[in-house]
Amino acid sequence: MIFKVYYQEELKEMPVREKTKTLYLESTSEREVRKSLKNRPINIEFVQALEGAYLEYEKNSPHFTLQENS
Repeated sequence: MIFKVYYQEELKEMPVREKTKTLYLESTSEREVRKSLKNRPINIEFVQALEGAYLEYEKNSPHFTLQENS
């Protein structure tokens, strides 16, 4: 399953919509996504599972780059 992660680049930064970044990961669960990102210095706001029409829409976005789950 593919997940979209909304985050702030600074770990202690307050969430501000204009500064929110996104990344896409393939993983088995939201828990695994969070676990794989725990060593990055980012503030995760929200993890969203993508499927169906919404996944197809995101794939057509110029910002869609699937990252390796490390």
